[in-house]
Amino acid sequence: MVFRQSLIRLSEKSKSKSASWASRQFRDPYVKKRLSDPMAYRARSAFKLLEINDESNKFLEYPDVNAVVDLGAAPGGWSQVVADKLGWNRSPPGLMPLSRNPVTPKESHPIDNGTKRKKWNSKRTEELDYFDPLNIDSLDPNTGNMTGRGTIIAVDLLKIESIPGVQTLQADFLLSSTTLAIKNLLRSHDNPDGKVDVVLSDMAANVSGNNAHDIEDSLQICEAVFEFATNHLRTAESIGRRRGGVLLMKFFAHPLLEQFKDDKLKPNFNHVSYIKPSSSRATSREGYYLCQGWRPTLP
Repeated sequence: MVFRQSLIRLSEKSKSKSASWASRQFRDPYVKKRLSDPMAYRARSAFKLLEINDESNKFLEYPDVNAVVDLGAAPGGWSQVVADKLGWNRSPPGLMPLSRNPVTPKESHPIDNGTKRKKWNSKRTEELDYFDPLNIDSLDPNTGNMTGRGTIIAVDLLKIESIPGVQTLQADFLLSSTTLAIKNLLRSHDNPDGKVDVVLSDMAANVSGNNAHDIEDSLQICEAVFEFATNHLRTAESIGRRRGGVLLMKFFAHPLLEQFKDDKLKPNFNHVSYIKPSSSRATSREGYYLCQGWRPTLP
């Protein structure tokens, strides 16, 4: 399964739908805002994260938020928002921010970690076994480089063009070698375990048109993201704030996803809320679970 939608060749029957989509895009106020916004966000979805953050206690802006991982991040709109909230896009007047190069794997060989692979990775034979950590906290603002705080990591199977203050991994976040790379990038004197303060996921599978299949895909993505958070998220207790340790994930409305929320999210977070931002199209079934205050009850 491919998490993010890719370009396809349109058939004759699809041309009318394509024209309808283009017309909708032309009228969409958020598309127009993205094109005219001085931040030059790469994706319309950036406004969804901005809205969710503003309406939810500005969870990205607490001073204890110093480690953020954006899963399925391409093309990078959400990572741009996070970079701005952590100060990486606020360079001194007259100075150009320094773009960061993506972290990419060298040639590697398949590694069998003994775990059962999810079906969307069954054909993937390459693991990330190399990383090049960038010491982003050591940049000197007097040289014109960035002045933000913390570490932001954007992960996707697709290449993400460099974003100031963001370290990118072109890799599968489900692979053990990728999670090891993430931990090593996050480790510091103040974060020796490489834990994450906020995990973000705006991932969605390609829409097949088969409702049952699409819902199952959405559930599998949510379960994979939750598993990642289980292994990497910092607890509210260790942060010292009841809503510390945040997971934000996209899902498609269905009773199975409601059950997932009741079985997995509510028992392990102090506060779980459903959010449908106004920037999300009314015709879309997408919604977001904002989970705050990680307090794992899992064995």
